[in-house]
Amino acid sequence: MTNQTATLAQLGWRPFYQQQLNLDELTLYSIGRVVEQHRSHVVVLNEQGSTRLTHYADDERLCVGDWVLFDGSQRVQRLLDRQSLFKRKAPGSKVTTQFIAANVDSVMIVCSLNHDFNLSRIERYLALAKEAQVEPVVVLTKADQCDDVDDKRQQVQQLDPLMMVYAVNALVAEALTPLLSYCRLGKTVAFLGSSGVGKSTLVNGLMGFDAQETSAVREDDSKGRHTTTSRALKWLPLGGLLMDTPGMRELQLSDCDQGVSETFSEITTLALTCRFADCGHQSEPGCAIQMALQTGSLTERRLKSYQKLMREQALNGATLAQRRAKDKALGKMIQGVQQASRRNKKNA
Repeated sequence: MTNQTATLAQLGWRPFYQQQLNLDELTLYSIGRVVEQHRSHVVVLNEQGSTRLTHYADDERLCVGDWVLFDGSQRVQRLLDRQSLFKRKAPGSKVTTQFIAANVDSVMIVCSLNHDFNLSRIERYLALAKEAQVEPVVVLTKADQCDDVDDKRQQVQQLDPLMMVYAVNALVAEALTPLLSYCRLGKTVAFLGSSGVGKSTLVNGLMGFDAQETSAVREDDSKGRHTTTSRALKWLPLGGLLMDTPGMRELQLSDCDQGVSETFSEITTLALTCRFADCGHQSEPGCAIQMALQTGSLTERRLKSYQKLMREQALNGATLAQRRAKDKALGKMIQGVQQASRRNKKNA
């Protein structure tokens, strides 16, 4: 992709970004979209081709899909406001937020129909998508290796009756036809899913050639190895942009309260009808959620998944807030020391 040129419209430019610019910026700077992200630089694409840009002071906040203004010295001058942003708590013990993708129109949540099929994991990805305010589409892969495809597809559909759910064999081109509507000119679609679920095979099917290396999964537990190791935008045959991401062995949520609430909207709605406003949904009288469990309109698995994600995002959100407060206090201290030093020099 970096060897090509493209109009801004082909790259997904729209009035939302245009209205952020003033006349001086249009005159002084070039506009480009980040199509590759590396440790020391990003690669942007526009009508003049690809350009390697060095970062500015806030470089860690750039990610693939961003729109930026840059100057003739190949330095990023400004990051434009995003229409959408996928983010998660950084893997491991890091108390930071990791950006995954920006300015995405649709996200395909990929889950295989083998031993790795997991409704709770799909709910986790749905919360991420809804927090980013991006249309989620669930793609169930390896349909040829499953004996109860319709049952599992229906289980996923019950998570959200209005959500589009597809079960496919990515090795058969005709099976991917329903997905092509999300790949139109100027649209950006992202793929999210665990390692080994068949994202790379799905990408190859939509691209029409082997653009990604694929590998087998372990037979005992259907776990896979990473075959995609970086984030980058790719052209699709219909003119859309595809963002493939590395498989995520760990996806912890943070600052995702709205996304979790929307993913489990029936539970949040039920909670509003409990007798007590501070109901813990355990053994309190008049608990609408416990009543729904008894009647079977709500499953125990669904409730536990909701409670787990709410606890997780609350904990990670609080931890990140503490880190931000600490960094802010440190910044004020450094600023105070610098000001005192300048006063001392002036009075000397």
